[in-house]
Amino acid sequence: MTRSGVCLSAARRHLRGRLAAAGAIGALALAVPAAAAAAPVAYGPAVIGTVTVGTSPEGVAVNSSTGTVYVANATSGTVSVISGQTNRVTATVTVGTEPEGVAVNSSTGTVYVANATSGTVSVISGLTNKVTATITVGTEPEGVAVNPDTGTVYVTNNTTGTVSVISGQTGTVTGTITGFNHPAGVAVNPAANIVYITNNGGTTASVINGKTNAVTTTITVGNHPIAVAFNEVTSTVYVTNYTDGTVSVISGLTNKVTVTISVGTEPEGVAVNPVNATVYVANYGSDTVSVISGFTGTVTGTITGLNGPEGVAVSLVNGTGYVTNYLGTTVSVISGSLL
Repeated sequence: MTRSGVCLSAARRHLRGRLAAAGAIGALALAVPAAAAAAPVAYGPAVIGTVTVGTSPEGVAVNSSTGTVYVANATSGTVSVISGQTNRVTATVTVGTEPEGVAVNSSTGTVYVANATSGTVSVISGLTNKVTATITVGTEPEGVAVNPDTGTVYVTNNTTGTVSVISGQTGTVTGTITGFNHPAGVAVNPAANIVYITNNGGTTASVINGKTNAVTTTITVGNHPIAVAFNEVTSTVYVTNYTDGTVSVISGLTNKVTVTISVGTEPEGVAVNPVNATVYVANYGSDTVSVISGFTGTVTGTITGLNGPEGVAVSLVNGTGYVTNYLGTTVSVISGSLL
């Protein structure tokens, strides 16, 4: 499905079908430090530059060891590789059709890309920037996450309503978990071996035991949840609720929602800096990024000047944030720190 010539993601397609009159769903934008600066907030993080990538950049991930950034360009069918030191594109890797989600195992340097239209996952070597394998999963894979401790990869198949479990060692699907309602986002708690899935077709997030691949809990959040992020330091889960314009904050210890935070219009991507507990939310409908303090559970700033922001990620090397501008061909770089 397209709207105004823009290819929609799997979760977006489903949501648009239900809310056709509501307008186009967003895409999370990534920005990289370059020359141009855009509308900084009075205090706190601001856009300090942009990096030109492919068309309709969507998912973004950062290797926490090297600072290398990976951007999935949905329309181009490529992944842009950006140096976190220079904020320049160092390689462009051709993957499957309509890549959306991207994740990197910082322990091995391996990158995983979910190709929605192809129904596959492309495996990229972080050393050579070459595709080393293509794995068939379910229909319209969207989100992808990896447990760096076990090497296990989790892929949400939006149309199939399943999650594919992939062994990072063998590159094969070892299991398929069923019973989801248009699963979209996925995040992992490595220490506890727990996986969080958003059910974009409803109002819940599912909790999976990584050892048994069984759903152990279902948590009620907001309407049409899309993305999810996990803070390993505080054991806190953050879920963006597209229709409500909110973020549900969940205790990883109790699996209970502790607070609901109002952000911008049509929030999609979310990322957290575990060092200072700062949370970044890409609001596609507002063309903004909401900055949330994980300590107080309040919005401390709003970054403007984005273009259909969809994906967001944070570098643990220097605290820099990256936001994909889905309605264009750039990634915005957000100033940040590890303090």
